[in-house]
Amino acid sequence: MKDTIGDIRETVKGLRETFEGKPAEEVLRWAVQEFSPGIALASSFGAEDVVLIHMLSQIVPRTCRVFTLDTGRLPQETYDLMEAIRDRYGLSIEVYFPDAASVETMVGEHGPNLFYKSVALRKRCCYVRKVEPLQRALQGLSAWVTGLRREQAITRAFIGKVEFDEEHGLVKVNPLTDWTWEQVWEYIKAHQIPYNSLHDKGYPSIGCAPCTKAVQPGEDLRAGRWWWEGDPVKKECGLHLAGADELGLPDAANPGIRLVTSNG
Repeated sequence: MKDTIGDIRETVKGLRETFEGKPAEEVLRWAVQEFSPGIALASSFGAEDVVLIHMLSQIVPRTCRVFTLDTGRLPQETYDLMEAIRDRYGLSIEVYFPDAASVETMVGEHGPNLFYKSVALRKRCCYVRKVEPLQRALQGLSAWVTGLRREQAITRAFIGKVEFDEEHGLVKVNPLTDWTWEQVWEYIKAHQIPYNSLHDKGYPSIGCAPCTKAVQPGEDLRAGRWWWEGDPVKKECGLHLAGADELGLPDAANPGIRLVTSNG
């Protein structure tokens, strides 16, 4: 890879086209070879993330870097899965927590359930508990890997398998962009990968416990995330956002959306 941000941005633009349609394993293997040791997988331990953990274990057994963001509001089932993954793959998972003082100030000012009060307060909670810890997790890296898929949401419809993350100045690798939900589960079953037991209870997308609920058959996969907010374009936590131009929407319809395009 070239050295300057501008050069990297242009190189990645070409790589996006090169890797479109390539198998996930090929994309992941290239990324590991290109960026190690400065690459890590961001995992919320969703179905897509455990697929990538398994793939990484086949490429760099026991040495792949995996980090997660513990918001302090995760369901017990997520912690149980984290332990199962550690045991299965022998991984040392890096855990990043929100700044305690920031959480204390936020909760003191707005209460523990501030996210139900307004979109702005929900985004503040997501920033304190997810976005700021992510910024710390990405320090020193050249690239990061996510389990984003285009099928997940309108805000993810145009993501590439390899992108330049403008927000953090890193290469962002999304090997599963073109996978369907069915493909994800076929892979999990074929390789007997541990997964979050909430998936068996109608939770296709799992985040913080107060902000996630089960969905009904036929509903959008992320309908259970921040379900009290009606606009699907606003239903992101700030880790993975597409630009308004990519969504084909005017900026006015996309408050707070910027180009970053994570299983967040």
